[in-house]
Amino acid sequence: MVGCWFFTSGPVSLSAKIERKGYCNGEAIPIYAEIENCSSRLIVPKAAIFQTQTYLASGKTKTFRQMVANVRGNHIASGSTDTWNGKTLKIPPVSPSILDCCIIRVEYSLAVYIHIPGAKKLMIEMPVVIGTIPCIGFSSRNSSITSQFSMDMSWLALTMPEQPEAPPNYADVVSEEEFSRHVPAYPPPIDCEEQLCCPVFAYIQEFRFQPPPLYSEIDPHPTDVEEVQPVSFML
Repeated sequence: MVGCWFFTSGPVSLSAKIERKGYCNGEAIPIYAEIENCSSRLIVPKAAIFQTQTYLASGKTKTFRQMVANVRGNHIASGSTDTWNGKTLKIPPVSPSILDCCIIRVEYSLAVYIHIPGAKKLMIEMPVVIGTIPCIGFSSRNSSITSQFSMDMSWLALTMPEQPEAPPNYADVVSEEEFSRHVPAYPPPIDCEEQLCCPVFAYIQEFRFQPPPLYSEIDPHPTDVEEVQPVSFML
């Protein structure tokens, strides 16, 4: 009720809610609220995020409270109503909530309040936990797990051949004509002994690997083991 004793101008009602309690930096909090102004005054709905820091040491407690983000609605005239259908309030870069420490606590709350001229603010305050990992819906998490499982297990469908195939012969792939076409012509070496003023360079000719041999499980060039007969010397 706005007013005092018999000098009242009518009631102002407020109801608000949010989807969840946990959020992260950069996320937007959708706010759902209904405001009804049955008074004779012009009211303004607002919402804000408050940070409360509590320090505990040597049996003493010190608390600091500050506003980190806020949003403002439209003016509501007398006898009018207003509805917030997901009005967003973005969380700025702040430190995450600290709730399990014995020397310092960092807590957050979302307050939806109405500024009434000449009267006390009408406020609804809801606790909020700010973390570091964004919340993902249960359905989307299950779909991601299913897709990951199907992707990881796709290698089971691959079948290995019964016998490995031999690699192709290099000579069959590259003909001698094509091989000679790509071999560059080297200039004749310079005799530096006759020309004393010329710098000494090391001419390293380009070399190419010979074609690999045909693949075979049987060694085509077996090594013959020679029998070693003992030899004795008489002195």
